[in-house]
Amino acid sequence: MGRSFHLSKDNKVEFPSEKDLKNGDSQAKQPQKKVHDTTAQHAVTDKADPKSETLAETKADLEEVLQTDDANVPKLQAELTELKEKNDHLEDQFLRAQAEIRNMANRNKKEQEQLAKYDGQRLAKDILPVLDNLERALAVEVKDDHGQQLKKGIEMVYTAMQNALKDNNITEIKAQGEKFDPTLHQAVQTTPKTPDQESDTVVQVLQRGYLLKDRVLRPAMVVVAQ
Repeated sequence: MGRSFHLSKDNKVEFPSEKDLKNGDSQAKQPQKKVHDTTAQHAVTDKADPKSETLAETKADLEEVLQTDDANVPKLQAELTELKEKNDHLEDQFLRAQAEIRNMANRNKKEQEQLAKYDGQRLAKDILPVLDNLERALAVEVKDDHGQQLKKGIEMVYTAMQNALKDNNITEIKAQGEKFDPTLHQAVQTTPKTPDQESDTVVQVLQRGYLLKDRVLRPAMVVVAQ
């Protein structure tokens, strides 16, 4: 900045003093500081502008998305309905599979219980013909001492086997004089009933029948009065 001077009353040129020069320099510096501050404010404002622009762009994008979503609402609803139907179908399949697994587990448990309950059924069936033969042997009439002793021995074996079967829950089916029961008896012959007999009454047992607990091992072969 140039130095200032003026004319005095007597037209002499008066130059500024050193004090005036210092004051002038100080005043000259103050506007520059304000200009610097203004420039800093502009710089701060310029820095904030990108953020404002980003917000504006985000708002515009959201509005565009909302407009697009409004246009896709029917399509989205259709997809939602389809997904719901698929979910219902899968849930139904899952429940059916779960029920089938429970049924299989129950059947397996029941089969295991049946096996445990009727354990030894095959062996018992194989023993029954032996009992039949022993009964036939006991039905033979013997008169000599040797025959009597032999028969007594057979009777002891027969009794021991009967007791062994009872200990294993194998019992004889009641038949003689009982009402004919097709679940327990097998009618192989009929005979006319007498006045003191009721119809469908078992009048003779040809072969004994046996039960293993509540299961029929072999039905009794009988003659029924008609």
